[in-house]
Amino acid sequence: MTPLARLAAALVTLAAALVWSPPAQAVGRVDNPYAGARPYVDPQWSARAAAEPGGGAVAGEPTAVWLDGVASVHGGHGRMGLRDHLDEALRQGADLVQLVLRNAPGRDCGWLSTNGELAADELPRYRAEFVDPIVDVLADPAYAGLRVVVVVEPNSLPFLVTHVLPEADATPRCEEVKANGAYVGAVGYALARLGAIGTTYSYLDIGHHGSLGWSYYREPFTALLLKAANTAGSTTADVHGFVANTANYSVLREEHITKSTIAGQPILQSRWVDWNPFIDELSYADAVRRHLVAAGFRAGAGVVVDTSRNGWGGPSRPTGPGWELNVDTYVDGGRLDRRLRIGNWCNQVGAGLGEPPTASPAPDVDAYAWLKPPGVSDGASIPIPTGDENFNRMCDPTYTGWPDSTPGPTGARPDSPPAGQWDAGQFRDLLRNAHPPR
Repeated sequence: MTPLARLAAALVTLAAALVWSPPAQAVGRVDNPYAGARPYVDPQWSARAAAEPGGGAVAGEPTAVWLDGVASVHGGHGRMGLRDHLDEALRQGADLVQLVLRNAPGRDCGWLSTNGELAADELPRYRAEFVDPIVDVLADPAYAGLRVVVVVEPNSLPFLVTHVLPEADATPRCEEVKANGAYVGAVGYALARLGAIGTTYSYLDIGHHGSLGWSYYREPFTALLLKAANTAGSTTADVHGFVANTANYSVLREEHITKSTIAGQPILQSRWVDWNPFIDELSYADAVRRHLVAAGFRAGAGVVVDTSRNGWGGPSRPTGPGWELNVDTYVDGGRLDRRLRIGNWCNQVGAGLGEPPTASPAPDVDAYAWLKPPGVSDGASIPIPTGDENFNRMCDPTYTGWPDSTPGPTGARPDSPPAGQWDAGQFRDLLRNAHPPR
């Protein structure tokens, strides 16, 4: 990092500290951990953002810290560990830290490749080498004044519904972790251990409307969440809420799609909607939250929605509905989500920063949060020259070999680095396409 970038990051952090009010004292558990909180700003992400042209406008925003491997818990080689982040949060005067736990055995079973470090049969390692050290740090009395929001293993349980038989997208890896209970066991163990710490608030992933919105997924997914929440010593009381759209691109509201029929046909028949009763994230999150509460989860459970990359602004953003020639021209012409396929998830071209992190933005929504730090790559767009067995073809802009019959390329950006690395081009595009503009 250049001296200029370090100076810019320091100024951003200082400015944020001057604007924020003093942190509230820890007074036990609260219904919404984001309400009235001063969230932690990751200085490493902030410095990278501040070094980009115009990045100072957002470099003071709070983002989540991703714990995606054993090494990430301890830090080293230029990367802050969990204790480093918590100590820095105290120095900032913050009282809310956001963590994403993402290291389940056999991780990413539904994708075209896996970037996980643990094999599908390594649940004991997950417990002893990943979760237990995290809990040991979080339980340190030095951090008793911090509220810690933990997103527990996103992109795990949803795959056990969408990528197992008889689904067309079923994979052998998802069949394996469903059969051996790796994901359910990992989530249950993490919930139980975290639930014993009075300062943590665990949120379970509910995917997004383009992955689990179809009605036939509702009951199987509910049963799966209940099973995980009651495994390895956990109970539903250990689940504080739910999180939608983690690291994804689904817009909050499709404000231009207001008609249910066009030329005598329901918009459900359009290629994009594809009989999904939900066309955007807030409608989906509200319905799923209510259903899960009725099924036995905490009555006050709220939802956190990741808005880090769902803005879809810039010159390509529609300003009104599409032509009413047929359902496809109406939906495709007016939809704000400009992805070629709703399932595309890797470094999407045209995406922009969404709503800034905000507490209590809507009824039963605990927060809009930037869980995925903007500018952090989802995966390499081309194979690593030295050979990388974890290269994911969904990140390849030229790939079209879908298991189903849906046409179109991946929509991924070219020239993106491996997952977890800084992608300056992506960050600049996200800033340029931000909505609301920055």
